[in-house]
Amino acid sequence: MLLLYGLACGVFSLHFFSIHCAPVLEQKIHSHNNNEYKSQTEWLKKSHLYKMKKGHRQVQTQETVKEILKRHELPVVVKHGNNSEFWKRPRCGVPDYTEGNIMNSRHRNKRFVLFGGRWEKNDLTYKIVRFPWQMNPGKVRHTITEALKVWSDVTPLTFREIHEGRADIIIDFTRYWHGDNLPFDGPGGILAHAFFPKTHREGDVHFDYDETWTVGNNMGTDLLQVAAHEFGHVLGLQHSLVPGAVMSPFYSFSYPLELSEDDKQGIQYLYGPPQTITDHTNTETNEIISEAPNACDTDFDAVSMIRGELFFFKSRYVWRIRNGRLQEGYPALASRHWRGIPERIDAAFEDWSGNIWFFEGQSYWIFDGERQISGPDPVQNLGLPITDVQAALMWGPEKNKKIYFFKGGNYWRFNPISNRVDVVYPRNILDWRGIPKDIDAAFQDSYGYAHFLRGKYYWKFDPVTVKVLEGYPRVIGQDFFNCPERSNNY
Repeated sequence: MLLLYGLACGVFSLHFFSIHCAPVLEQKIHSHNNNEYKSQTEWLKKSHLYKMKKGHRQVQTQETVKEILKRHELPVVVKHGNNSEFWKRPRCGVPDYTEGNIMNSRHRNKRFVLFGGRWEKNDLTYKIVRFPWQMNPGKVRHTITEALKVWSDVTPLTFREIHEGRADIIIDFTRYWHGDNLPFDGPGGILAHAFFPKTHREGDVHFDYDETWTVGNNMGTDLLQVAAHEFGHVLGLQHSLVPGAVMSPFYSFSYPLELSEDDKQGIQYLYGPPQTITDHTNTETNEIISEAPNACDTDFDAVSMIRGELFFFKSRYVWRIRNGRLQEGYPALASRHWRGIPERIDAAFEDWSGNIWFFEGQSYWIFDGERQISGPDPVQNLGLPITDVQAALMWGPEKNKKIYFFKGGNYWRFNPISNRVDVVYPRNILDWRGIPKDIDAAFQDSYGYAHFLRGKYYWKFDPVTVKVLEGYPRVIGQDFFNCPERSNNY
């Protein structure tokens, strides 16, 4: 592979040699408040730097890799010859090596490349400032969550989205000149860029708003692939020399997205392997798990979408579903993730700030990830006139979500800003057209649909028509756990 020598900035580009990586000299301003950006009308105008794209880019005086290799008497290896299709492949413009890296590479055994910085903490927050026009915010959030999980699954790192205050990682979809001396150039060309740890813009990830962003197909530029790569840079990784690695400089569309062994070794060199949480003894764990209910033949106490994954709770156990697949090692004890929760919970939900709420009887607990931050506290503190909540649902448009508590044939709406129910008097569950009177659990998926569970069945609720979709109820075990088909007659 021919290595591109240049400045250390992160840019995905559709043109191998169309890279403009000017040094960033301005002082970093990281608060990213709305008033720091131009008005929407101004933002949509073409920048005066638009003519810098493609053939009109400024030329920088720098040696080519071939010249450096020759001067240091290192071998020059060019694969694929003059295959123009090979060089036209989409790629990231983060320079693969500096001269020092090239000189030292013959003395190194590992192939992954580090930039030289890492975060000094494992729990990182992120904020999405703007979204692409082709995708709804829920789908973008789900994709960003999946891209970050690629890295958190193999390290002790955790990522939590926040909507207010300062975040460690700032994600923005912007266009043309946007304040970092790395202007975007409209459709095609540069796709995204990111900044490494311990630089004055550490944590910034910018995507070109004008690209055709997609997920799960090759009709445009796949956001999951690009985001996972850029997050690797944000965490401290340079480009990998292994073809097909997530950190390879070449963009590729590959599903399912998985880290190569080289990616894994690189990120674990910086942050170490994931922390393992073991139960008291292997004997105790085996005995307990053997008693877990069969997901194909049980109802559930609670269900919640947490960090983009679906968790089903029954008694002391939890099932974890990611991308429609039950994860290995489940069911497991719920206390493996949330130490201190009761053995059985009545309801659960994740709020807009990423905190996880659990309810049981007359008490509730709040966790930040796997760390308990409050509880048990009485539900009366929330203004609820009841105990033994049957279900809790986070529901509503972005930035205006409310929590709905259900019991019997009634429900109450809870305002997370005031931290109180709106009205202590109940409303009739008939407002939710088509769902049964008594429900066991409820959750909202990443596409905005609400799901209500009772017994072994569930109902899917459409936020547009505000009623249950045709063809429901359906069997929980069949749709979520790939159980053998059974009659959908309720």
